[in-house]
Amino acid sequence: MSELLYPPRFLALAAEYPEWTLCRVLSQGKGQYRILSAQGEQLAVVSGKFRYETEVPSDYPAVGDYVMADINHGDTAVIQHVLHRQSVFLRRAAGTAKKEQAVAANIDTVFLCMSLNHDLNLRRLERYLTVAWDSGALPVVVLTKRDLCSDDTHILAEVQRVALGVDVLTTSALQHAWDALQTYILPGKTVAFVGSSGVGKSTLINCLLGTEQLETNGLRNDDKGRHTTTRRELLILPNGAMVIDTPGMRELGMWDAAEGMLSAFSDIETLAAQCRFQNCTHQGEPGCAVRAALERGELETERWHSYGKLMAENAFTADADSYLAAKEKKFKEIARYNKTNRKR
Repeated sequence: MSELLYPPRFLALAAEYPEWTLCRVLSQGKGQYRILSAQGEQLAVVSGKFRYETEVPSDYPAVGDYVMADINHGDTAVIQHVLHRQSVFLRRAAGTAKKEQAVAANIDTVFLCMSLNHDLNLRRLERYLTVAWDSGALPVVVLTKRDLCSDDTHILAEVQRVALGVDVLTTSALQHAWDALQTYILPGKTVAFVGSSGVGKSTLINCLLGTEQLETNGLRNDDKGRHTTTRRELLILPNGAMVIDTPGMRELGMWDAAEGMLSAFSDIETLAAQCRFQNCTHQGEPGCAVRAALERGELETERWHSYGKLMAENAFTADADSYLAAKEKKFKEIARYNKTNRKR
């Protein structure tokens, strides 16, 4: 089992730190971590040196990280170093502060879960897809609670128009229909479930585990979910695959996800490349392929507006000062234009 828990890539990186032990972060909370090494599970904290040298919050260990730790001194291990991540799911931390948060790391496949009821929101799905593509993991859309939907054909068509190049699966715990997930849940691979509260993430993971290990709750009367998972946690499945369960995230703040935008909105990016002018703003320039697609009905207005909203949000988080300066300049130009027209 150890060769499945610690892939060759990370064993090679760990060899550079022979004085410490390779471990994987299973869970985190309030400055304390639960880690797994060849010797078993253990609580851990980061070292003072690590804390002093860390510049941004996302550099701290996240669930799924492979870390080098000193495990031989007392009951609590000391994490000294985080090995280079092959993927990391980042979001903007809650609140007004401009800080990023690492949701989970070293994920091979991220399941973006939405239930086939009133929780389904295509604009939220576009946001999830953008962040997932940017993480470096493979996104897969999972539509849960198929038993609550009498006809999912129309919904599937809508989702597939948004989830370009992404597999879309339907599941139901009540109907024992989750076999489609097994294609991605292979020995030695790590998958993560992300989605709003109550969409059935924990229920699906219990099905994969073969035991009621995670607490689950049904929907409220308004079709919204109840929070059951309160922290991110990595679990090991019977076949040697690893799965990360995450708390419900109805809002997923963007964090410098330019690469994810290119993939999630590849249709719009392709149209923009066909515009006559390279710096086309798509606001009325001649030869604008985007405006032409909107007028022909080939590009949905809601999707175009969603793209603009996420682009603006991403620009702000990537460089807030430059974004606000550009925004101020834009509105000054608009005010000057309106003032000139009023005089005329």
